Amino acid sequence: MSETTADTDWYGPDAATFGDRLAAAREAAGMTQAVLAKRLGVKLTTLQGWEDDVSEPRANKLSMLSGVLNVSMVWLITGEGEGVSSPDEETLSPEVADILGEIRAMRAKMKGQAEKLGRLEKSLRLLLKDKNGDA
Repeated sequence: MSETTADTDWYGPDAATFGDRLAAAREAAGMTQAVLAKRLGVKLTTLQGWEDDVSEPRANKLSMLSGVLNVSMVWLITGEGEGVSSPDEETLSPEVADILGEIRAMRAKMKGQAEKLGRLEKSLRLLLKDKNGDA
């Protein structure tokens, strides 16, 4: 498993969400959610929604986030570019790195399965709509 862990792009689009990257950048900057929300002029629940991937910030807040957290907007959105170091670049024990690698791999598989499920559900709805429309 160590080989996979070393090759994992921790904050890339297949392994992490916008919320994951935002939380990682906030933590790397040593800020709590409450402190960052106050600096951005948003409610704590708004910031929590961003980190939980329930909602996304508007462009002006995204720009402020990248400035306050010292990461690029592109990194926040895609995981590419100037961002925070991946956990595997920090001093982690091999056991912790392996567990984190497995979690990331599972998350990527689950995301793929959820997308596939959504496509199947849409296909089924269209078939049922067509069938009910023909009756």
